[in-house]
Amino acid sequence: MTAKELEKLAYEARLLILEGVHCAKAGHPGGSLSCVDALTTLYFDEMRVDPQNPKDAKRDRFVLSKGHCAPALYAVLALRGFFPKEDIRLLRSIKGHMSGHPDMANVPGVDMSTGSLGQGISAAVGMALAAKCKGEDYRTYAILGDGEIEEGQCWEAFMAASKWKLDNLCAMIDVNGLQIDGRTADVMPSEPLDKKLEAFGWHVIPVPGHDYDAIRAALREARETKGQPTMLLLRTTKGKGVSYMENSAGWHGKAPNDEQYEVAVADVRAHLAELEA
Repeated sequence: MTAKELEKLAYEARLLILEGVHCAKAGHPGGSLSCVDALTTLYFDEMRVDPQNPKDAKRDRFVLSKGHCAPALYAVLALRGFFPKEDIRLLRSIKGHMSGHPDMANVPGVDMSTGSLGQGISAAVGMALAAKCKGEDYRTYAILGDGEIEEGQCWEAFMAASKWKLDNLCAMIDVNGLQIDGRTADVMPSEPLDKKLEAFGWHVIPVPGHDYDAIRAALREARETKGQPTMLLLRTTKGKGVSYMENSAGWHGKAPNDEQYEVAVADVRAHLAELEA
């Protein structure tokens, strides 16, 4: 699949993200829009998954550790064929199965229920370790938020992954620089992430988080790295693709009203039109 094809899919996913959050009148659009390019690349170009057999024991696993960005995961799973795209309209609805955070019991394709920040990466480490213990060749992937890594449990998981030399684990931090309370640099500075993670025994790859060729190259490098886990530091823009949401902490956990939704959809459709021209 070409980078242009992946970009088109990611912007189609952005439309679904906006639709779901708008219908729910609640949700987390900012971080969903920033990580959806990496998610699209994972599910359409990298991971071994089968929408017709979502519980296949040999499938690659994915954990959305920053579980509040479920709209992005649901959108990509829908486009990949795990369930109808129309289901996104049931996000956070008592009538539906699309919980506000990933729900492995009710949403096909979700490998781990998440939402309590910091816990998802520990689950991913467990999945990767299980594969090692059983001699299985599936890989495990995870995405964390740069605000999420303020949780100490993340660093315990990073240590464990290094101890067990989990080269079948590729994690990513969505470094968009913002969290619900403002700039991560102001709330709890985490940089230099590359040096810290290298000190914890990880192979670290800085990646422009909206560059599909760069993401694919980094994932390939992760597969080829032996003896240690790999961390991709995705430098992204929060709210990517929607003019008034970009780089705004205010859109971390807020749904657009009807007028704002129309503007957002127009922004995304305009980019899709450019890609199709």
